Order: sequence, then structure tokens, then C-alpha cells
Amino acid sequence: MAKTVISKEVKEEVIKIINDFNITNFDDYVEDLFYFAEFKRNFFYLKRREFGRTSPIARMTYTGDLKKWNFAIYKWSIEDYDPDEWFFPGEHHVDGTIEGAMKAGLEAYPV
Repeated sequence: MAKTVISKEVKEEVIKIINDFNITNFDDYVEDLFYFAEFKRNFFYLKRREFGRTSPIARMTYTGDLKKWNFAIYKWSIEDYDPDEWFFPGEHHVDGTIEGAMKAGLEAYPV
């Protein structure tokens, strides 16, 4: 199966979606609490900065559609991403969107 490359334009949109979520969901006065993305090949890794610590949350695989990403939760028990894990708090938010992944992350790994 061919990998779908994440273009510069898609990366910019991902960053905008994450920044908008951060503004809406985290208090303005908390500077060290936010989601961010790290891009690699056809993935972006959703991470959260929490008061001096960075935590992995999920790996999102680009399918060519900005609203239909494949999701894999980070499992601390195996220290890796697991696309087959669907029994975690917040799994009902996973709907292929970046917003859904961030909402799931807040329930799976509360701040």
C-alpha cells in the first residue's frame, strides 16, 4: 500500500487545528500546557506538553483526507503506539479527526 505524503499545506492545517484546540480547551494563563505535532513520513505524532514534561498521546496516519486520519493510542505499558487498542477512556471521541484524537487524549491521559 502506497504511503500518502503529508504536504506542507496539510501540515500547516494540522498545526492550525491543534492551536485552535489549545486556545479553546486550555486556560490562557497556563503557558506550559498544550498539544503539538511532530511530523515524520505519513505520520504525525500528537504530543502534549504538561508543565515541563512532554508526553506522547497518539500517532495519526494520513490517509489523504484531513478528516479521516488513522489513530493509534500511545500505550505506556508497551511504550509504543497501538492501532488495535480500542478499550481506553475517551475512545468514543476517535472519529478520524484531529480534534477527536485530542479529546480522546484528554480522557485517556488526563491533565
